[in-house]
Amino acid sequence: MAIQDDDILGKAYDAQLMRRLIRYLRPYRWQVGLAILLSVAVSGLEAVRPYFTKIAVDVHIAQKDADGLLRLTLLFFVLLVLRGVVQYYNAYVTQKIGQHTIFDLRMELFRHLQRLSLRFYDRNPIGRLITRVTNDVEVLNEMFSSGIVMVFSDVFMIVGILWFMFAMNWQLALLSLSVLPFLFYGTFLFRRKARDAYREVRLYIARINTFMQEHITGMLVDQIFGRERRAFEEFERHNAGHREANIRSIFYYAVFYPVVDLIGAAAVGLIIWYAGGNALDGTVTIGTVMAFLQFNEMFWRPIRDLSEKYNIMQTAMASSERIFKLLDDRTFIPEPAATVPLGAVKGRIEFRNVWFAYSGEDWVLKDVSFVIEPGRTAAFVGHTGAGKTTIINLLSRFYDVQRGEILVDGVNVRDAALPELRRHIAVVLQDVFLFSGDVKGNIGLGAAHITPERIRAAAAMVGVDRFIDTLPGGYDAEVKERGATFSVGQKQLLSFARALAFDPRILVLDEATSSVDTETEILIQRAIRTLLADRTAIVIAHRLSTIQTADIIIVMHKGEVRERGSHQELLAQKGIYHRLYQLQYKEQEPS
Repeated sequence: MAIQDDDILGKAYDAQLMRRLIRYLRPYRWQVGLAILLSVAVSGLEAVRPYFTKIAVDVHIAQKDADGLLRLTLLFFVLLVLRGVVQYYNAYVTQKIGQHTIFDLRMELFRHLQRLSLRFYDRNPIGRLITRVTNDVEVLNEMFSSGIVMVFSDVFMIVGILWFMFAMNWQLALLSLSVLPFLFYGTFLFRRKARDAYREVRLYIARINTFMQEHITGMLVDQIFGRERRAFEEFERHNAGHREANIRSIFYYAVFYPVVDLIGAAAVGLIIWYAGGNALDGTVTIGTVMAFLQFNEMFWRPIRDLSEKYNIMQTAMASSERIFKLLDDRTFIPEPAATVPLGAVKGRIEFRNVWFAYSGEDWVLKDVSFVIEPGRTAAFVGHTGAGKTTIINLLSRFYDVQRGEILVDGVNVRDAALPELRRHIAVVLQDVFLFSGDVKGNIGLGAAHITPERIRAAAAMVGVDRFIDTLPGGYDAEVKERGATFSVGQKQLLSFARALAFDPRILVLDEATSSVDTETEILIQRAIRTLLADRTAIVIAHRLSTIQTADIIIVMHKGEVRERGSHQELLAQKGIYHRLYQLQYKEQEPS
């Protein structure tokens, strides 16, 4: 099932999801405990401040006790400094917890993405997967660093304020809280509206990510066919939708916070009206009135913060639901319960009655059987869609067959450990992928057993060393993303050197010489004849001139093996191979 759920908003609180999220906090439980204690300390130090005002006014100022007032002021200053220090460490610890947890979560996501099979990537847009690892994880960072722990701070702040208020004057406390029903109703409306607006924001973010990934990758096509304006207009629609959704979200925040301030001001008015009258007849002290005004101001601050935490929690629940849906996807190539070691691989390959379909029973391969003996070169030819590339995918076990068996040296590939199987197979694809970095890193891929000398030797064997020597820095020359500054032929030569550096027993060439010039092709063919003497090779090519010396040529047609034999034997059969050869021969004749 593809991940098409960017419009999931989630509940404000989901106990099952929260239990899974808490698991990422367990390695840092002591830091979490410390953060909660620091939050409680900050709340307590904050809540006690108005009480100092009451003592100063009702005791020291009323009794004209200058020395007592000075001592109280100094104590109050120490309290502020202590609160500042505690608040600093609290912020540091909570942010550190957040950074550690999202680091762990991102690493788990990336490890999971590496394990998922190609079948998963066939059905899931890359842009959405990038959104999971970036945007959604960052949302959880906000919850871990300023959500869960800071909620304790806000709750303890409210509890502390209420305790002091009821301790000083319960009538004034009830009067101050009389406006809470209006606050609850306003908060309810705000949550509902903000929820819908945020859903739209998340939806448009995913659309923008998907669009950007697709069109940056396909920029060449946009420019060749003059689609820049059309693509720009389409991106403008997505971007404008994201802007309008954000503006709606901002509007609700812009309305909500002044409403909260207005409700708080109404509570201040009630306190002044009621307490002021009682202060005139001495029932309530001036210090109590001043303390209540401060308490009232402080009371609404954590209320606003809790509303913000609600949105953080809601968005975190939505993001975690999407992340866990990805982590719960088990589209893996299953590992055998007990692996069979391949040992010293000779390179014998056998397909035994293999049936395979990418979807349902839309068979790409139908009852395919063949044997390639060790050290032999087998070439696969056929029209596009005949199933040639699928054979490579199945041999490397990127997919599992539905029926039949694939054997390497008599061992079913299902029974071999995946890393061991793929260690003996090197593939040179037509569409070469180079990583950003340097030339030597793209040949050796950072493998510890591949030395610089081995890299240079592999490059020399395919004749790419002359090109590398012309680069600034040689083997240390910078490689741009996907090898953007290299020609297709140069990238294919580097990919061929990469395969040879790993010294595989089985070498697969998938249209590996289709995009190189004649001189480069001659170099590669010479290297192939030298290097494949003791290796099993599978060559897939449309240009039949490149595979005439193969030990066996297997002709595929509509997923079936129709013909097999040497070049001369197949020509003598006057079948599919003969027709393909005649077509290419006529195309190459001068007009």
